[in-house]
Amino acid sequence: MTATGTAHAVDPERGTLAKAADENFPVAPFFLPRAWRTDLMAVYGFARLVDDVGDGDLAPGGADARLLGVPGERADDRLLMLDAFEEDLRRVFDGTPRHPLLRRLVPTVRRRALTPEPFLGLIAANRQDQLVARYETYDDLLAYCELSANPVGRLVLAVTGTSTPERIRRSDEICTALQIVEHLQDVAEDLARDRIYLPAEDMKRFHVQETDLAAPTANASVRALIAYEAARARDLLNEGAPLVGSVHGRLRLLLAGFVAGGRAALRAIAAADHDVLPGPPKSGKVHLLREAGVVLRGEG
Repeated sequence: MTATGTAHAVDPERGTLAKAADENFPVAPFFLPRAWRTDLMAVYGFARLVDDVGDGDLAPGGADARLLGVPGERADDRLLMLDAFEEDLRRVFDGTPRHPLLRRLVPTVRRRALTPEPFLGLIAANRQDQLVARYETYDDLLAYCELSANPVGRLVLAVTGTSTPERIRRSDEICTALQIVEHLQDVAEDLARDRIYLPAEDMKRFHVQETDLAAPTANASVRALIAYEAARARDLLNEGAPLVGSVHGRLRLLLAGFVAGGRAALRAIAAADHDVLPGPPKSGKVHLLREAGVVLRGEG
């Protein structure tokens, strides 16, 4: 068992929050005000735990299940766990949740006047992952991203007190783009979970079969498909990028980092000739910083 797994077995709250260091994007970077960092980490704890429930990545031992009132022997029943998690989320709004990560969320919800909707969206996305493993159209995928990704950006705006309808729209575009980029990076990992987030209609258009995605390396058809979806993600990022210029100070740095991270990941995918099957192509810090500079200058 890893050090993180050991910590999680002893302390589910600390073990889950420790995973922030392994995320693609900084969750609550040091340059943000302390109050923002505290609340963003509380939101992260919720989002990370619900994803772990949905992916079956909870630490062994059933501690999270027991905290949610689910018998340990049923901890592998993901739909049951998600139902129990939703019940505990609803208790956040009257101040009586059971799980320590949801207890941590109580003061954040009160301080920032957060509503249940974005949290319920993330739970619904993970519930959908148990029931839907393929997406027929791009619009179907966008509807999934509306649940799985966009609530995160909306919560960041809410925590920082910067929500407006226009900013929410731009944030949704960025978050959807980042979700698509992650799907492109994780084609092989998702397939191992029997999930495919590449629209079936696009796979047909590019003559890609599911067996092609299980190969060690991508053939020309798969690379063309990945390039096509990457272009869509890039367009969404570009549409959402004006969000960065609409805010100021430290939040501008944070949002620029999100856009830059997506663009750097797309460059890494292109540099790998769109062959994502051996594993997620990685971008270096130099490329990330360069992209961040471009975003902050409003040049791209």
